[in-house]
Amino acid sequence: MSLLDRHLSFLEALRGAGLPVSLAEDLDAVAALTAVTWEDRALVREAYAATLVKRRTQRLTFDTLFDLWFPRLVGEGYAGDPDADPRADDAPSPGQVRDGAAALESLRGRLVEALAASEDAAAAEATTELAVEAIGTFGRLPGAAGRGSPAWSSYAALQRVAPEQLVERLVRALLAAGTDQERARRTAARRIGAFTAAAEAEARRRTAEEKGAAHVARTAVRPTIDQLDFLSARRSDLDELRRQVHPLARRLATRLTQEHHAQRRGPVDFRRTVRASLSTGGVPLETRHKPKRPHRTDLVVLCDVSGSVANFAQFTLLLVLALRDQFQNLRAFTFVDQVHEVTHHLRPQADPAEVMADLAASASHAALWGRTSYGRAFTRFAEEHADALGPRSSLLILGDARSNHGDLALGALREMAGSARHAWWLNPEHRRQWDTGDSAASAYGEVVDMVECRNLTQLSEFVHDLL
Repeated sequence: MSLLDRHLSFLEALRGAGLPVSLAEDLDAVAALTAVTWEDRALVREAYAATLVKRRTQRLTFDTLFDLWFPRLVGEGYAGDPDADPRADDAPSPGQVRDGAAALESLRGRLVEALAASEDAAAAEATTELAVEAIGTFGRLPGAAGRGSPAWSSYAALQRVAPEQLVERLVRALLAAGTDQERARRTAARRIGAFTAAAEAEARRRTAEEKGAAHVARTAVRPTIDQLDFLSARRSDLDELRRQVHPLARRLATRLTQEHHAQRRGPVDFRRTVRASLSTGGVPLETRHKPKRPHRTDLVVLCDVSGSVANFAQFTLLLVLALRDQFQNLRAFTFVDQVHEVTHHLRPQADPAEVMADLAASASHAALWGRTSYGRAFTRFAEEHADALGPRSSLLILGDARSNHGDLALGALREMAGSARHAWWLNPEHRRQWDTGDSAASAYGEVVDMVECRNLTQLSEFVHDLL
């Protein structure tokens, strides 16, 4: 593959992962690369990042893909001794790659020693080299390449090395070097995490050499945080998603304000336009417009908070809270099988962390039978909270439409939708999963418009259209 082909393939992978890379930015990257030397890989990385990465949340995905298309090592990386006797019980020398108890203990000991280095730069370099050794020694999956699955596994290597079990040893080493207790634990956790990330990167690099970088990008590279599915997010991803809600709300509010200012005039007033055209012989050279009557929506949100869907509901509620000034009135309800109002938790200028804690606590009171029942929840809502909906209200339902094969209460939902001015249903599952298992997405979609909403990008676009 030529350098031009590699460059173009790299940009395609960035676009596939959710980074908006345009032709103009492509040309900017080429111009920046002409000003740096290709011998300095770190400088090449920064030149690409400066021209292609727009947000901090995109940097992790960019770095992962850069390491696949422009790897720091080629081939084995950690060269072993093919003539070494694998049955020998003595510890391997630094040039040998051999699985076994002695090799494992040697690697773990050297890992603690390297991670305890006083300088972060030295520790990082040693961490990378030991991650390469760990994957080369313990990460090979014999015969896996022939079956179409990755030939290298960071999971297998990390299960053997078990770096999380070395935290206490590393803390003791840092304490012996004069570091205080709290700082030692933070440093140990950070460096163990860096080793784990380096091992995962090395497994991806080796797999990419055997199967191609594009294959690894499709199967093993997580998308940017705004393209990450709510239902597949890990704990660390959830924390980052929460941090993104308020900046997203600010961008949405700014965008809405600009669009409202750009549309200062109301609809065309046909009668006044025709009357004004009499002075020009009946030719309407200028249109007359009705006065613009800005209005804000009354929003009623009904959220399924069962299982993993609860994370999606909480993010949506936090975004709605951050945009509360855009609504005339806001009422929010959560349910598993019983409806529970949580409007009082969505206080203006409330701390997002406190809101999350309050919503999590209220979710425990939303279930009576312990199983999701949309039919029972809709029936209860229609009986107890029908006054929440009116001709100026918009109804927003959040959930995966999976009701454990129970009664769907389509009549109650139809009554709710008929009482509101607009009604939408946001479903966090991919459209191809609708109507599988106990999903009643199509049945509910005939009553209320159902919209796929799997990530922050889709959520922000929907809220923008809603407002």
